[in-house]
Amino acid sequence: MIKTRLTGVMRGVLAVAMTLAAGAALAQGTSETLQKIESSGVISIGHRESSIPFSYYDNGHNVIGYSQDLCNKVVDAVKTRLKKPDLQVRFIPVTSQNRIALVQNGTVDIECGVTTNLTARQSQVNFSNTFFVAGTRLLTNKNSGIKDFPDLAGKPVVTNAGTTSERILNKMNNEKKMGMNVISGKDYGESFTMLQGGRVQAFMMDDVLLAGARTMGRNPDEWVVTGKPQSFEAYGFMMKHGDTEFKKLVDDTLAGVMKSGEINAMYKKWFETPVPPKNINFNFPMSEQLKQLYANPNDKAFE
Repeated sequence: MIKTRLTGVMRGVLAVAMTLAAGAALAQGTSETLQKIESSGVISIGHRESSIPFSYYDNGHNVIGYSQDLCNKVVDAVKTRLKKPDLQVRFIPVTSQNRIALVQNGTVDIECGVTTNLTARQSQVNFSNTFFVAGTRLLTNKNSGIKDFPDLAGKPVVTNAGTTSERILNKMNNEKKMGMNVISGKDYGESFTMLQGGRVQAFMMDDVLLAGARTMGRNPDEWVVTGKPQSFEAYGFMMKHGDTEFKKLVDDTLAGVMKSGEINAMYKKWFETPVPPKNINFNFPMSEQLKQLYANPNDKAFE
């Protein structure tokens, strides 16, 4: 009888302990990413090195840009959620080729760069609400004679490896038998260097990024963005696939910035005001499409 009563008591204690543990887990949430950040005391941000004006290094090797300003809002939200005001931020540079893998394996908690939300990528990673919409066009010398994509026939053209533009160019080249020499650069800096050096006649990428690349030129006025857009790109932050709780925190944060109108001042800072490192103004007014998006945030892919 004593043994039976003790066993019953132990079962009761165990049941209470399990209930308390379940309650604690519920209070902390079930987000794998947030649990990882909480236990390590560090949030790891994936960023780009030369994607002006979204994510790049300034002259002091600090990560700055439109994407990073928005990402800082997410970091603040994580600090509040976890009650960790002293949370450390680790910056990890990523490229078009390795960004998805680094999110998948947990090296990066959130990638705050210039990644296009594609339906094909949604089985690999989660995407946040869209924070920018760009069109894929061409950057070329104003005296090159290239006005649109058909003018690229038989010419060398560069784009960044692992991007939507690379896929579009190769498909165009194969289907239309254009005879282009399509070269894939590592990043925006390398691709623009090829263009400036005369190795290629044009650089295909998202229009706003091309506008950013030209600001790095020895003589920015020599370069023009041209051509009919071949696609429209919805930029979103990448997170680990399946972590719906962390995605919701990120989405709610971005939606709050957009709907409150705070996004307008942030946009003006990076697209309608001189920006580092050369203090050149993009003069890239907010499109009606983007205004509508900010009024009604969503995470829809265009393809």
